[in-house]
Amino acid sequence: MSAPPLSSTPRSTPNRTKHRTVTDRAALYEVLDAGLICHLGIVLDSSPVVLPTSYGREGDLLYLHGSTGARSLRAASDGVDACVTVTHLDGIVYARSLYHHSMNYRSAVIHGTATAVTEPEAKLHGLRVITEHLSPGSWDYAREPDKKELAAVSVLALPLTEASVKIRATYPGDDQEDIEANTVWAGVLPLVTTYGDPIPSPDLKTDLPVPQHVADRRYPTDPRLDASARAT
Repeated sequence: MSAPPLSSTPRSTPNRTKHRTVTDRAALYEVLDAGLICHLGIVLDSSPVVLPTSYGREGDLLYLHGSTGARSLRAASDGVDACVTVTHLDGIVYARSLYHHSMNYRSAVIHGTATAVTEPEAKLHGLRVITEHLSPGSWDYAREPDKKELAAVSVLALPLTEASVKIRATYPGDDQEDIEANTVWAGVLPLVTTYGDPIPSPDLKTDLPVPQHVADRRYPTDPRLDASARAT
């Protein structure tokens, strides 16, 4: 069965450029799974606070991670409305007029109330989801958190029941007279993120080999990059 479409509530319905709104839930999964950092927004002491944090998705649940000392995570777990965003910048759009300069992007906005994950096994599971999202293969390779480390970490679970996705992936929307004049170049400058060569920590006691799950990420997985990009 296909996943149900994204919810449509007053705060999850974009008011501008509605033609870029995507209601397919699979698009939400794709935006979240392709990102590495999200921004968590809440109101603390009557002031808005937006902070970057790591995350991971499992089904229709988003796990967020941070220190137990972080006021933002404590407030988010106390029933305060939260807003999480993930954005990918895919290209700079150069138009014939400055007014029509733009960006190609994919963005997701999730509204809701997060829940603190406190049961040890569930907390470890949430941390595994987050770890495997950021650095696949690490959970089974490195040492797991001990009781002290686990107590110092906060894990929140945010349902993906109220969310919106917007995508722009096209060329400049120039005025016809500027197109006819044909005096200014217009187009898109793509922007992609790639991994570099792994850099060993200087405090390694011996010349340990780079683990395969790290080496495998050296090459870009972005489908827009062809084989020639892998050789650079």
